[in-house]
Amino acid sequence: MTRFALLKTTSSLAFALSALPLAAQADMLLWSDSSLSYLNGTDYKVDGKTQQTITFEHASGWSWGDVFLFVDNKWVNGEHGSDGYSYYGEFSPRLSLGKISDSKLAWGPIKDVLIAATYERGKDRNRKYLLGPALDLTIPGFDRFSLNTYYRKPDGITGKASGQWQINPTWAMTIPLGPSDILFDGYLEWFVNDVGTKGTSDYVASSLHFNPQIKYDMGKAFGGQAKTFYAGVEYDYWSDKYGIEDSKGFPTDQSAISLLLKAHF
Repeated sequence: MTRFALLKTTSSLAFALSALPLAAQADMLLWSDSSLSYLNGTDYKVDGKTQQTITFEHASGWSWGDVFLFVDNKWVNGEHGSDGYSYYGEFSPRLSLGKISDSKLAWGPIKDVLIAATYERGKDRNRKYLLGPALDLTIPGFDRFSLNTYYRKPDGITGKASGQWQINPTWAMTIPLGPSDILFDGYLEWFVNDVGTKGTSDYVASSLHFNPQIKYDMGKAFGGQAKTFYAGVEYDYWSDKYGIEDSKGFPTDQSAISLLLKAHF
C-alpha cells in the first residue's frame, strides 16, 4: 500500500468513526475540549502586516486514539484577496497502536506509538495530505508532549505535486503563578524538502515555523472555573514563510506577536 493510499484509508476510518451513532461514540469518547480564540497582531509577512483571526479548535481522546482540528478565519485589512478574508483549517486524527492492539507500547520516555494523519484545507483549493509515525512522550514538567513525523503531499490540483517531510512536536506546560497558572503550549513545524534539493517540493526552501502561546488562566485568577478563559500572547516565527526564500525585495522571515483571548467550552 502506498503512503497516499494508506493516508486515504486512515482518514476514511476517522471519518467513518465520526459518523457512528451517538451511543457508540459515547462509549468510545474519553475526553473532549473545544475553544474559540481571538487574535490581533502585527509584523506578519507575505499575507499582510496586520491580521485579526478567530480560531475554532477541538481536541478529543478516544478509545482508538485522538483527534485535533482547527479552523482559522482571518482578516488582513483588505491586503489578502479582494475582501481581505481567508480561511485555513486542519483535521488531524491519530490512531494509537497501543490502544487498538490492546497492548502497552511504552518504554523509557515513550508513552505510546501512533499513526498520525492530517488533512489541510485553505482558500483557493489549497489542500494537502499528511501521514506518518508519531510518539507520545512523558517529559518531566510537561502536561503533554507529542512528536509527529509526516510525509506531506499536495493534492496536485494547485502548485507542484511533489511532497516533503515535516517534523512536528507539540507540547503543553502549566506554570503556577500567584493565584492562578500560566499555560505555555504550542507547536513547531520543520519542513524538509525531498532529497535535499531546493525547489523539488511544493515549498521552494526548507523552513521552520515556531508558534507558542503564553496565556494566563483568568477564570481561576478571579475565583471562577479553571481552564475556561485565558488571556495572553501568541508568538509566530516562520523562516522562509510558505517556503518562499527571504530576500531584501520580498522579506518572508516572520516574527509576529498577537494579543490573544481564548475561551474553552
